[in-house]
Amino acid sequence: MSTTDRPVMLVTGASRGIGAEIALLAAEQGWRVGVNYHRSEAAAQAVVARIRAGGGEAVALQADVADLQAVRRMFGALDAAFGRLDALVNNAGMLANFRITEVDAANVAGIYAANVFGSYYCASEAARRMARSHGGRGGAIVNMSSVASRLGGLAGGTAYAGTKGAIDAFNLALAKELGPEGIRVNALRPGLIATEIHEVHGGIGQMEQLARTAVPLGRAGTAREVAQTALWLAGDAASYVHGAVLDVAGGR
Repeated sequence: MSTTDRPVMLVTGASRGIGAEIALLAAEQGWRVGVNYHRSEAAAQAVVARIRAGGGEAVALQADVADLQAVRRMFGALDAAFGRLDALVNNAGMLANFRITEVDAANVAGIYAANVFGSYYCASEAARRMARSHGGRGGAIVNMSSVASRLGGLAGGTAYAGTKGAIDAFNLALAKELGPEGIRVNALRPGLIATEIHEVHGGIGQMEQLARTAVPLGRAGTAREVAQTALWLAGDAASYVHGAVLDVAGGR
């Protein structure tokens, strides 16, 4: 397979944590990778450097996925770099820790923009490139949900849980819409995963302590374990998996 025939994956929120692991594993498996970041340029460039050092191809792409125009510019930059798109992983998002009595327009709008609107915007641009009716060859979209969508999340997590419930519904509806276009759509629900995103709930140490009693497997998961599932869903091995939501949560 020539370099230009290698498939292309865009991973949003890929400068650290689960997104970075997905980008790194994708490159290991032969994908060319768009590494999206919002503010953490140095971290994103470090991911790109690791991919290139291993013989892969990657490009860092700045965009706030909650900004539609920024998303469109990002996809344009991906087109210029690789000329095709075969998979999108809608990973970008944020946690939040505020009680319902602390709600204001800014904190609710911010988390829904990052976790829900961003997935809509990126899926729209991806579909324009992958859908058969638009001249595309098909592809895959993997949406990042959370077990919070069915468990309610941690204390102060009503808004976060709400956004992930929205993603579950969006995933199902999008699968029905894009299946005839040759685009498979699935989602992941990570549980307690040892990444720095948990700083808003006391940090990784506190989260790992909770996992010892709250998770049937008795431990927190790793970003790599989530990445392995995401790459399976995006690849040919999952060719008849469509509209699914897979828990990566140790039985929680």
